[in-house]
Amino acid sequence: MAVKHTPTGVVHSGSKGGTTGCGVDTTKHSDHWVSSSSRITCDKNGCKN
Repeated sequence: MAVKHTPTGVVHSGSKGGTTGCGVDTTKHSDHWVSSSSRITCDKNGCKN
C-alpha cells in the first residue's frame, strides 16, 4: 500500500492513519495524506527498500 503527501507530491510506503515506511506519522495533518496506488517516490530508508 502507498500513501501520498499532497503538499509535496511524494508517495510513501504505508497507509493513511498510521506510519510511513520512513517513519512519518500520517495521523498528524491527516488532511495532507491520501491513499494511492502510485509508485513509491520517497527515497528514504524504509520506503524505498
